[in-house]
Formats: sequence, C-alpha cells, structure tokens
Amino acid sequence: MHKTILAVSAALTVSLLAPLTAIASSPEEDLKAFRDYYHAKFPDTPEADFINGVYSIDEDSRVQWENMEEFPVYEEDIAAGEELFNTPFANGKTYADCLKGGGVGTRQMYPYFDSDTGNIVTLEEAINTCRVDNGEKPLKYKKGPIAQISAYIAYTSRGNKINIEIPNDERALAQYERGKKHYYMKRGQLNLACADCHYYNSGMKGRSEIWSPSLGHPTGMPVFRWGKWGELGTLHRRFGGCNKNIRAKPFKAQSDEYKALEYYLTYLSNGLEINGPSSRK
Repeated sequence: MHKTILAVSAALTVSLLAPLTAIASSPEEDLKAFRDYYHAKFPDTPEADFINGVYSIDEDSRVQWENMEEFPVYEEDIAAGEELFNTPFANGKTYADCLKGGGVGTRQMYPYFDSDTGNIVTLEEAINTCRVDNGEKPLKYKKGPIAQISAYIAYTSRGNKINIEIPNDERALAQYERGKKHYYMKRGQLNLACADCHYYNSGMKGRSEIWSPSLGHPTGMPVFRWGKWGELGTLHRRFGGCNKNIRAKPFKAQSDEYKALEYYLTYLSNGLEINGPSSRK
C-alpha cells in the first residue's frame, strides 16, 4: 500500500511538472514579452527613452531632472575615473592592458558569461580582477574609486547599444534563470519582489516616489543619487538598497545572486543605448 501511494504521488508530480516544463519561455521570448508589457503600459514612451528611468514616464520628474543635467553632478567623478583608469599600476601596466576591448567604450559588453569558468563577469569584477592580476589590492564594490572608473568607462560608451548574449550553454542559461527567479521571488518582511515595484506596479507611487520600469535600468549605471546617497554608486549598491527597503537582508555586492540578476536585467535591455553615468533621485 505504501509503495502504491508513493508511485501515485510520483506520477502526479511528473504530470504536474510536465506542463511547467512545456511552457517554460526562452530568453528571446522573455525579452519580447518584457518589451511588449512596457509598451502597452506606457504607450507614449518611445522604446529608446526607457534608458531614462522614471523620467521617461513622468513629465514633472523629467523637467526637474533635465534642469539638473545641465550641470551634471557626476562630472567630477568621470574626471576622477579617467585619471584612475590611465594611472599606471606599480608594474607599469594600466586597465587598458587587461580589460576587455581595452576598457574604453566597452560598457555595453558587460556582464557576460565566461565559458572558461561558467560564471558571470561584471564590469566592476573585471576592474578588480585586472588590479589583482597586476599586483594591486582590490577596490570596494559599492562606491568610491571603482564607481568612478566604471563611470568613466560608461561615459566613453554612451550611445553604444547593449548587446548581451545568452550562449548555447546550459550553465549560461542556468545563470539567466537564476537572475529571472531572483527578479520575481518575493522576500523580506514586506514580502515584495523586484517585479512588484518595477514591473507590475511601475508608474505607480510608493509613498512619494514613482516606481520606475525595469526596462533600461542597467543602461545608466553607475548612478549618482542626489537625494538618497549624495554620491555615485554601483548597480549592486542599488540592488542592496532595494533589498533594505523591503526589509530583506541584502546580498553582498558581486554576489552570485546579484551578478545573475544583473545578467538577466541587462539582457532584457538589449538594443538600448548606454547613457551612464546618470543621476537619479
């Protein structure tokens, strides 16, 4: 009798899981559905304008932001990043000697799947790998010099379109799916997912803030948050801040969880132009 119950249970499990497997969507299908959703929700917003976050969907916020952009608060960070980028290491080499494509104008290439290691490589991780490989100490990942170097690389990449690939490799697809799962999974005391604010309720207000669409989020990184931080910060710092807002323990910057999330979101912004660094409230 016990064996019969187990057999029936197993059969039911297979029958229930089979439809889920059959309807699983590919990254290409996800990208189309993601775009279609935002186009339907914000029909007056051209696709190319989603790189501007909440300022692409709210006119009042946009006017305030455009006034600030006349004298960008991140200009000094770009200059500092350029100096750091070009300053030789103790061994005489620079970032240009070890970053993909020489570093300049390459922001749209990150993050990418490394087939040798099976891991996702972000720009900030590549910067620190470059440093360590040349005998230098790694930088902290959330702000400061690493954000400035990233800002300079982003600035030299403006206008280049994001082109992230999900190669035909089970490990790459697993990383993508991990990021997708993170995006839709509820967490924290408020029981919210990334998608609750930036997908389903994008354009709605949470207290005094309007939730921005996820489409285009990675294009403007790193970001100078003049209302919250008063300084420049990386995408993973922003991820951590979101987790704190919903009273969830944040993962460490450059954790596998955040790298997978970055991979997923950046892929869904394929074809959009880099416009980092940017300023946000």
